[in-house]
Amino acid sequence: MSAGKIVILGTLSAIAEATARLYARDGAELLIAARNGERLSRLAADLQARGAARCETRVLDLAEVEDPFAAFQEMTAALGGEVDAVFLFYGILGDQTTAEKSLADARHGIRVNFASAAEWCLAAANQLEAQNKGVLVAVSSVAGDRGRQSNYIYGAAKGGLSVLVQGIAHRLAKGRARAVAVKLGFVDTPMTAHVEKKGVLWSKPGDVAARLVAIAAKPSAPVVYVPGFWRLIMAVVRTIPAPIFHKTKL
Repeated sequence: MSAGKIVILGTLSAIAEATARLYARDGAELLIAARNGERLSRLAADLQARGAARCETRVLDLAEVEDPFAAFQEMTAALGGEVDAVFLFYGILGDQTTAEKSLADARHGIRVNFASAAEWCLAAANQLEAQNKGVLVAVSSVAGDRGRQSNYIYGAAKGGLSVLVQGIAHRLAKGRARAVAVKLGFVDTPMTAHVEKKGVLWSKPGDVAARLVAIAAKPSAPVVYVPGFWRLIMAVVRTIPAPIFHKTKL
């Protein structure tokens, strides 16, 4: 039995690939989108070999698409006119110090992590609202819970994305469609390859992917922390008084 019709925006991140493979195993119809056409084609072949009923590809720089609303309608039409789940994964960590000195770098980070992501989320929301079913799962970050000197530009963009998806969830609540902002903690991926990985706070892409598929499968809160212990960690971080917080090097 098919696991549904799934759109994955930004499919070449480690977590996105792991998510796509889980759906392929269950026979889903997939539409995957990313910039690198060669890698995308290889992944599509792999997904079909793993059991995907079909796998459409779209080679796109998602942050540069002029009209995401029209582009998303075309994606939906390619899957037969309706979708069951939409995942938004793409983003860049960037370099805080560079972005503070370069307006171009700051703009690029904000464009990729918030402005363009917001446009695709709104496009997905329109489709889900019209069909009155399905779920949007937008991958955000705990970095958006409090501004820290080490990554506040990235954090601000992800915080904005989380609030936007919360608003979409509120908008959709009158019907059967849903939206969820998933705030990830530390995940061992190529994007964090430069960061030393010690302790129990680091997650593996496969574990995160399994949680995302579970979130998409049944109703949940509009904001979910993955792993769940990050909700408590960030609650503590948010409540540290500013005079104390400003003495840290976080």
